[in-house]
Amino acid sequence: MRLFHVSEDPTIQIFYPRLPERQDLDTTKGLVWGINERCLPNYLTPRNCPRVCFHAGTQTTEQDKRNYLLTASHVVVIERKWFEVLKNTKLYLYEFDSREFILQDDNAGYYTSERVQIPIATFEVDDLLKALLARNVELQIVESLWEIHDEIQHTTLNWSMCRMRFAQPRS
Repeated sequence: MRLFHVSEDPTIQIFYPRLPERQDLDTTKGLVWGINERCLPNYLTPRNCPRVCFHAGTQTTEQDKRNYLLTASHVVVIERKWFEVLKNTKLYLYEFDSREFILQDDNAGYYTSERVQIPIATFEVDDLLKALLARNVELQIVESLWEIHDEIQHTTLNWSMCRMRFAQPRS
């Protein structure tokens, strides 16, 4: 299994555990976060770009696949105002040795380690659109994320919502 950390910072040499902000985790125990390759497309956007991402999981029905996965195995939905930013953002994928990580959330592809991590490789991604296409990801551009945000939660798809605090307000 391959695990990555995605960043706009090309200079990271050591990842130190950080205290999580999520209230469903122990906020006194620092963690280094990694994302598995299956869910990596959820992070091939600018860091603060709000997005709704989804793909088929083991429980996904054929009906949901037909309704939502029209041209690709994975979908990333962003707001129109972020498209130019996405086209001009360069990312760095830091690959970890996965042996010191434990599964934190299978649906989202999150793994964590309580130990300092030194990347085993670093990859530059200077064309995010090309990187998404290479992973069979459909990028959808919408004016507002809220409709798909509300709708996708009632499907059998594996979904993730990232950085929604930066999304356009609901109309």
